[in-house]
Amino acid sequence: MLNAYDINTLVYNPELCNGCAMCAAVCPHGVFAMNGRKAQLVNPQACMECGACQVNCVTGAIAVKSGVGCASAMILAALRGQKEAECSCL
Repeated sequence: MLNAYDINTLVYNPELCNGCAMCAAVCPHGVFAMNGRKAQLVNPQACMECGACQVNCVTGAIAVKSGVGCASAMILAALRGQKEAECSCL
């Protein structure tokens, strides 16, 4: 069965982080937390690729292939017992 949380497309470059904390504020799964003046990836496996962090990151420190379709594709694949999700949102 697909475990969509095992693998995701989230990429974070802490060198580009300006410390605004928006990623931590908008992430519904607590993937990011603040560590002093920078964001830190604390739970990357929890990323559901919703894209909220990327949209709110003004410095481009976060990249993720995202969209509502991705979350839907992950759910459908899990329900169908598929090993991979097919995302048509990209």
